Amino acid sequence: MPPLTETKTVTLANGLAFEVDQCGSGDVLVLCLHGFPESKFSWRFQMPMLAEMGYRVWAPNLRGYGASARPKGARNYRIDRLVEDVEGLIAASGTRETIILSHDWGGIIAWQCAIRKIRTLTKLIVCNCPHPQRFRDVYAQTKDQKKRSWYVKFFQIPWLPEFLLRRNNADAIRRAFVDMAIDKSRFPKDVTDHYRANAMIPGAMTAMLNYYRAIVRYDRKNLEKAPVRVDVPTLLIWGEEDTALSKATAEGTGAYVKDLTTRFIPRVSHWVQQEAPEPVNAMIAAWLSGKPVPEAGAL
Repeated sequence: MPPLTETKTVTLANGLAFEVDQCGSGDVLVLCLHGFPESKFSWRFQMPMLAEMGYRVWAPNLRGYGASARPKGARNYRIDRLVEDVEGLIAASGTRETIILSHDWGGIIAWQCAIRKIRTLTKLIVCNCPHPQRFRDVYAQTKDQKKRSWYVKFFQIPWLPEFLLRRNNADAIRRAFVDMAIDKSRFPKDVTDHYRANAMIPGAMTAMLNYYRAIVRYDRKNLEKAPVRVDVPTLLIWGEEDTALSKATAEGTGAYVKDLTTRFIPRVSHWVQQEAPEPVNAMIAAWLSGKPVPEAGAL
């Protein structure tokens, strides 16, 4: 029997409440940070495996998502607030050591947690999210990534992105997964219905877009001046068919990370941990166990 996953509410010292899926036990926490427009549900394939390895596993809905706190205003989605949420969740867990597992926007937060050397963080796993300085390098040097990032500028427009993304019961959210995926069978109706329902919660779509608005309006200049070095051991897993982020943004990450292991998975999209959970899990399990991390072709 796989470990049972239960959902609970965790209230932080700042009074904000977070909806958290949890399974497993132990003194080492694996904190799973999802991306846009995902949810804690995106870690459904990784959580049981990690619990069986002896970890306590928490997958929160990030602020603004699901039943987690949804403060109003883009200022409340600045990176400082998001890192504080992670620190609060770690404190609430009472564990002695933390591993962050992340994807997409969760990866942006995770990179900042590692750069800022937050409490008890000893390992970092990032799926399809580039180190911030590597992203800036590639964005400045190539037109390709500028074209791929078109949606970030679009999301700065008031109300229109919300209207279009929520139209027809948030069908654009369904298409974000299905159209980008290489193996579309990984996103059947029950999976995409979950994400559509999340997007239709009153106020949720604006909160989700506020991540992009805050990083452009309030965070970008400060982040460009901040330190970028990551000292904790890091595993970077990358689906090569990512249409939002080029493979070039993953390559060269070693210049900014002291101890880096990178694995690319061909014929897999941006949604790597959901579309290819078998190789992703094998890579994570090997890396956490101190064993050689298999290449995708060896699995």
